[in-house]
Amino acid sequence: MKLLKTILAMTAFLQLWGNNSQGQLKTGDKIPAFTLQDQNGKTFDINTVLGKQPLVIYFYPKDETSVCTKEACSFRDSYQDFQKYGAMVIGISADNVASHRSFATHHNLPFTLLSDPKNEVRKLFGVPKTFVIPGRVTYIVDKNGVIVHEFNSLRDGEKHVTESLAALQKLQ
Repeated sequence: MKLLKTILAMTAFLQLWGNNSQGQLKTGDKIPAFTLQDQNGKTFDINTVLGKQPLVIYFYPKDETSVCTKEACSFRDSYQDFQKYGAMVIGISADNVASHRSFATHHNLPFTLLSDPKNEVRKLFGVPKTFVIPGRVTYIVDKNGVIVHEFNSLRDGEKHVTESLAALQKLQ
């Protein structure tokens, strides 16, 4: 009986602090439509870029934190490689527009950062979280809006770039 109570308590805890989304999108899934504000306060509608080029959509926890900064700078440093594949890089976190603008300026980030303050798009994609820390997941999306690769690693931000480039190379 004590074991059952412990299991029920742990389950309740994980439901409260774990991933509250309906399930992470996977390879072969079509990405959902969404609209968010970019780092310049302009409305970004994903439907305006679908069908035109591959997308690298990466979700990250927070601007100016150690791993997130390394990840963003790795995307920046490899940006010409992404352009060779014709891919658009999009970073998404719950930070506000002003934070994204400052982060992009501070680190000379040449790609789009989107503000998802209510984590609505994060939930649409089913990006998991660890306790209260938002997850770090990258999706490679073909021109038709279909996910061709996803990579999930909270600790290894820089590997998101190498995984993305390898997936884009396979699309060629």
